[in-house]
Amino acid sequence: MGGIGIWQLLIVALIIVLLFGTKKLRNLGGDLGSAIKGFKNAVTDDKESETKSEGSADSLADKSAAATEASKKESHKENSQA
Repeated sequence: MGGIGIWQLLIVALIIVLLFGTKKLRNLGGDLGSAIKGFKNAVTDDKESETKSEGSADSLADKSAAATEASKKESHKENSQA
């Protein structure tokens, strides 16, 4: 009892095919597939851009730290020479 059997699914599928036609259903399936593929690509690109931005933020932090250290050393040299 309960649940949908295979025969009920076949009858519903047949009614849908009769109402919409195979060409329209094929186009709908293609559009749905393209939408899913686009969504997956967007999610993948988003993850890659996050990884790249984290890497670039780290490299920027390293560069600024190195520049700060270099300027401190330079000012320390000038103070000791004076």
